[in-house]
Amino acid sequence: MKFIVSSSYLLKQLQVLGSVINSSNTLPILDNFLFELDNNLLKVSASDLETTMTATLEIDSKSQGSVAIPAKLLLDILKTFPEQPLTFSVEDNSTVEISSNSGKYAIAYAPGEEFPKAVLLDDPSKTIVPAEVLATAVSKTIFAAGNDDLRPVMSGVFFQFSPEGLIFVATDAHKLVKYARTDVKASQVADFIMPKKPLNILKGILGASDAEVAIEYNDSNATFSFENYVLTCRLIDGKYPNYEAVIPKENPNKLLINRVQFLNSVRRVAIFANKTTHQIRLKIAGTELNISAEDIDYSNKADERLTCDYQGDDMQIGFNSRFLTEMLNNLSSDEIQLEMSMPNRAGILTPVDGLDEGETITMLVMPVMLSN
Repeated sequence: MKFIVSSSYLLKQLQVLGSVINSSNTLPILDNFLFELDNNLLKVSASDLETTMTATLEIDSKSQGSVAIPAKLLLDILKTFPEQPLTFSVEDNSTVEISSNSGKYAIAYAPGEEFPKAVLLDDPSKTIVPAEVLATAVSKTIFAAGNDDLRPVMSGVFFQFSPEGLIFVATDAHKLVKYARTDVKASQVADFIMPKKPLNILKGILGASDAEVAIEYNDSNATFSFENYVLTCRLIDGKYPNYEAVIPKENPNKLLINRVQFLNSVRRVAIFANKTTHQIRLKIAGTELNISAEDIDYSNKADERLTCDYQGDDMQIGFNSRFLTEMLNNLSSDEIQLEMSMPNRAGILTPVDGLDEGETITMLVMPVMLSN
């Protein structure tokens, strides 16, 4: 088995695949990349058993075979090469020899058959989504997903596909984000919960791509195929909570305000908030929004006034400044609207501008009880 490949081309592909590999694996074989050669097509895979990702590279070769090569060692050596062709040849003494312009390097390999096979989906449903839409959907929601091992269903992003459009939801019970598109549709109704790790990997690669992503899924696994990559992952098992039930429908009090101004103000005031509750207070009356925080233990307090456009009854409501900051940071609009009904009901944050046609973002932030 022998092939020639460009050093920078190989490194670029392996760095993407490398994000799948865990820092500590129960199976030693998972510390390797699987190289499968079929003449001038080279398939390289990485896996952590839950997620498997494969890249297909076009290279120069006339042979076939498969070997597993230690990932860290290979990445470390590739990073040091300037752009040049590298020759990989599998020797009889269980090593792979890499020949560059300046020298030869031998790495021990394991037989390719020992590497776990990627799951093949039987009878999957299929939906095509533009890469840009999927990347945006993931980055707008993933920050709101939980980290609680006791509630695994909340530790992922809920995908809901239907002929009406696509919906992506994430929540950790304190905040909830629903991202919807009516301009991209699926042929049939389906829903599944995607874990965070494969989504973060996808988000990293899709951002710069203008390809179409083919998503295939059944009850237990999903596969994302685009350009020369295929990512297969196990889905989170369980029923997602009924998120529609927690979104308040009647919100008569509406606050319109400049997003950046509001965000900067919240950030400044939050420095003076209690370090355990992160509580800030919004007091709204007429066209004035008053943002304040107090840490009684240290006699720290802050108070800021902003002008805003407000329709509704005068009210005071408390929020966790960290959740509010995170949400405002994840929006890109100039203006946002905060809709509220009562101080003990969730507030709904939505962007007023900067959305594509058919795109909606709804963010829900739970209030904290104000101590008077």
